[in-house]
Amino acid sequence: MRPPLGSYALDTGTNRVGVVMGHQGPYVQLRPLGGGREWDVAPDRVRAATPAERISAATAYANARSRGEVP
Repeated sequence: MRPPLGSYALDTGTNRVGVVMGHQGPYVQLRPLGGGREWDVAPDRVRAATPAERISAATAYANARSRGEVP
């Protein structure tokens, strides 16, 4: 699967939600919600994130930010 740039996707190997930033070689590049270091995911390990997964990831980021764990 080659998800469109800017869409939200789930890395099924790590259960992390990220924003699709690019496609480099055979990999999909994801960036965590709120920014941070991108990571590469094999296309067979990525799928579109569900609305519930997007909300969960956004809530986790907001909570971490309120605790001062992320900028």
